[in-house]
Amino acid sequence: MSMPALIDDPLASCERDSGGEALLTWSAGLQLLLDIRPDRPVTVIGIAGDDPLTPSTASQPLVELMITGEGRARTTTQFTNTGVGTRLRYAGHRISRDDHGQTLEVVQAEPRDGLVVTTTFRGSVDAQAARVTTTVRNTGSTPVVVEAISSLAVGAVLVQGESTHDLVLYRGTGEQLAENRWSATPLWSQTGLADFNSAHHNQPGRGGVTAVSTSTWSTARALPTAALVNPVTGRSLAWQIEHNGGWRWEIDNVRDGEESVSVILLGPEDLDHQWSLELKPGEEFTTVPVSIAVADNGFEDALAQLTAHRRWLRRENSTPARSSLLVFNDYMNTLNGNPTTARLLPLIEAAAAVGAECFCIDAGWYDDSEQGDWWTTVGEWIPSARRFPDGGLGRVITAIRAAGMKVGLWLEPEVVGTHSDLARALPDEAFLQRHGRRIAEHGRYFLDLRHPAARAQLDAAFDRLITSLGIDFFKLDYNVTPGPGTDLAAFSVGAGLLGHNRAHLQWFAELRRRYPRVIFENCSSGAMRADFAMLELFDLQSTSDQEDFRLYPAIAAGAPAQLLPEQAGNWAYPQPWMSDEEIAYTMVTGLSGRLYLSGFLDRMTEAQRRLVAAAVSLSKHDVRDHVAAAAPRWPAGLPDWYADHVALGLVGPDRTLLYVWHRGDADSRISLHLGSLPDGSPVTPGDLTELYPRQLRPWSVTSGPADTVVLQPGVTECSARVYEIQHR
Repeated sequence: MSMPALIDDPLASCERDSGGEALLTWSAGLQLLLDIRPDRPVTVIGIAGDDPLTPSTASQPLVELMITGEGRARTTTQFTNTGVGTRLRYAGHRISRDDHGQTLEVVQAEPRDGLVVTTTFRGSVDAQAARVTTTVRNTGSTPVVVEAISSLAVGAVLVQGESTHDLVLYRGTGEQLAENRWSATPLWSQTGLADFNSAHHNQPGRGGVTAVSTSTWSTARALPTAALVNPVTGRSLAWQIEHNGGWRWEIDNVRDGEESVSVILLGPEDLDHQWSLELKPGEEFTTVPVSIAVADNGFEDALAQLTAHRRWLRRENSTPARSSLLVFNDYMNTLNGNPTTARLLPLIEAAAAVGAECFCIDAGWYDDSEQGDWWTTVGEWIPSARRFPDGGLGRVITAIRAAGMKVGLWLEPEVVGTHSDLARALPDEAFLQRHGRRIAEHGRYFLDLRHPAARAQLDAAFDRLITSLGIDFFKLDYNVTPGPGTDLAAFSVGAGLLGHNRAHLQWFAELRRRYPRVIFENCSSGAMRADFAMLELFDLQSTSDQEDFRLYPAIAAGAPAQLLPEQAGNWAYPQPWMSDEEIAYTMVTGLSGRLYLSGFLDRMTEAQRRLVAAAVSLSKHDVRDHVAAAAPRWPAGLPDWYADHVALGLVGPDRTLLYVWHRGDADSRISLHLGSLPDGSPVTPGDLTELYPRQLRPWSVTSGPADTVVLQPGVTECSARVYEIQHR
């Protein structure tokens, strides 16, 4: 088989170091140093941003690959020391560049089974990050069954002189209604890696720290974003897995010393996801994408690089109109899926009066049942006649447009109710199946978007709603999951699910191309599928379905670690029975990302509505442009679910916006580490200007020890403020 030759390119070079090892360097915004000697697999031995690129003693192969009959070279339940992975050898590399970024492809070959593996790095010069995929191609004469292949495997977590025992793992969990909870723990600990004296036993470690997501709620438990940070030096490596289905990341205990830690990033595999795939001669498979980012000053710096990288990846799907529309949605703590003409019209008038730009009619608009239990009948998406008499849904839509707002609708497009006429009309092959039976959850079947009839059904529904009703905005929900996958027309249930997941993304990308002006929210049962595969295509993500306004700030403040701040649809649901401080509290939650408004505004007093309108105006005319260019910081530490105080900083080029929530007692003191201004001077109380709510009594702002700033709300009820810090 022919292999690509080395390419002489200024962005990549091959040379021999003093020890005779062959080294490949690549520099975009991210720098890579790879060991490409002929007697071992290609290995990343150096990763850097702006710092000089220096080699480590890392030995982790770039690719881990398992096929049936060739499991692991050394027994373990982790995805290191794989049989095929240890036999891969460098075969060449390719370099390309365009106006948007730079690409490195590293090709390896495994002659025994005739497998050729290509790992592709792509990044921009403006972020110390890259997206990575790996493709395996069968160039042999017999089929092989792939059971696992890493998108990326890397051991260059350290540079010379650093110790893995200093490393801290930052990771998140995504439980429904308690999303985006982040923690930082020592990597070597009772719940992490154990130092068992690898050198004495003369064998690699078999332990690891692992995060796994199964089925299609990709962020329902562990989050696919994490980081390893050396707090002594500040060096940090962050990653994200970009898949709307099953994935796994693991940090493995490999050997003592600098090479003792490996990071393995995978999409679905056989152990956790029942995924395997037969590759016949000439066939190939490409992994789900992942991204890595490096920084020199800790977790927040690494996330700033990852944030810039996410924006670069979304550049074709991000426009000012899509990135800023301020939506009022009638669901949260308001109509709760029970809309009617009589209930909607007063809300429409009130939402427009405070400055909303779009009114979204949430779940229930299609329900004609007397009981209002419509889960088992969804799928056709025909407006209800019972709920909207005297002019139908069209009358409500006309009222929304007359009030100067765009029109939005809720939809759960990927499911069909088990009692729906559509469930009988579509062929069985249009649904996910196992063992010859349709998969059902909570009274709904799952469309299999590999099948043309399933895609045609969705296309027809969206074409009708957009062209006949003129819908501008869709909130797309996804409240059920199908388990491990489908065995219909698939080598394995996991392979069937991966095919469906990819077909879903392809279908949605085509929908966007047909209707570029329409704005789409990825709700997915309140951020249960908030992975970057979805968020690269969607405009915003509802960050939670949490109805307790007191709990929401911890979710909102943690959200920018997983998704872009301008995509973080943080609900603000002010109510007439709230105090002014409580109204401000929930409005600050909305202002900390992309303000997503709800609540019985029509029942409020004029003074209450002015408090809401002030936040809406601030978002539209000031905050949202800043948010779309900012990166997150946490001046009070990572948001703690049980803490009395939560704080988030969104740092932009010219200023920082600071969001602080208080839910303690009247004597509480909130100590914030705000760092230094660009000129090197510490932030002082005089640098904080309150932006919201200016109508209420300001908090006390004083200096604290060690260049901290101390805030004192002086109230026992929930209270929150937004401050501005100009970068002089």
